[in-house]
Amino acid sequence: MSTVLVTAADLAPQALDLLKNLEVVYAGKTPTEEDLVALAKRHDPVAIIVRYGKVGADVMDAAPSLKVISKHGSGTDTIDKVAAKARGIEVVAAVGANAAAVAEQALALMLACAKSVVSLDARMHAGHWDKATHKSLELGGRTVGLVGLGAIGQRFARMAHGIGMRVIGFDPFAKDLPDYIQTADLATIWREADVISLHCPLTDENRGMLNAETLAQCKRGVIVVNTARGGLIDEAALLAAVQSGQVASAGLDSFAVEPMTAGHPFQGQERIVLSPHIGGVTSDAYVNMGVGAAKNLLAVLERG
Repeated sequence: MSTVLVTAADLAPQALDLLKNLEVVYAGKTPTEEDLVALAKRHDPVAIIVRYGKVGADVMDAAPSLKVISKHGSGTDTIDKVAAKARGIEVVAAVGANAAAVAEQALALMLACAKSVVSLDARMHAGHWDKATHKSLELGGRTVGLVGLGAIGQRFARMAHGIGMRVIGFDPFAKDLPDYIQTADLATIWREADVISLHCPLTDENRGMLNAETLAQCKRGVIVVNTARGGLIDEAALLAAVQSGQVASAGLDSFAVEPMTAGHPFQGQERIVLSPHIGGVTSDAYVNMGVGAAKNLLAVLERG
């Protein structure tokens, strides 16, 4: 029986039902590349479902029967796609499977920043009543600038439009956009947005796109939201911009190095709201991503 290697400790039962004719091997909760190489050598999988960890050339070379690498989700930056292409291995992603979950997380982080939810909660629990001194930001009528207009970006755009925001967005690949999304180049987004929300994949070209130079071009007091990939932001530049007030607050669900470890400069910053890359982690998305990953790999294997 052919084997599927899953770079995690589990997979949704609905996905396992689809893979019933294949042997499924799990790599555990936090597999290293060395773990994956060892498992690939032992089991020679025909497919890998990627949830955690990185799949590079060494893993691929350890599995001569490997035909497809299927991402449990939409972001494929943890897969060496150049190495895969050179070896004739197809890379597929469950695009849109977690769109609702991630878009809702982006909305939650934007609202938390605009309404000072975390800091006011802490003040209330400490016995304070800041009604006379605190003013929140009203988002209706403000401009949100989206970088990336795929399934997640468009879903977030619909929600932002629903609360009365003007939506501008940049995505050179997006087609047939709804009329409430006004396309714009990045320079316009930096200049006009009151909120910037990132929804694009991480590439060599856009790594560090939000940096000291681009943050300086933004409106003073901009809100930054990132539920995409941490590498899109120069973290030191963002911290400096928050501390100077150029960025009013930031809501972040992804980071340059994950998991975040003790002593990270963002920790303890009152105006940076943090979540541990769980935007796509809901019970519904878990099933959707697992089923999507299983269907995608089976489609490749069935083509031979």
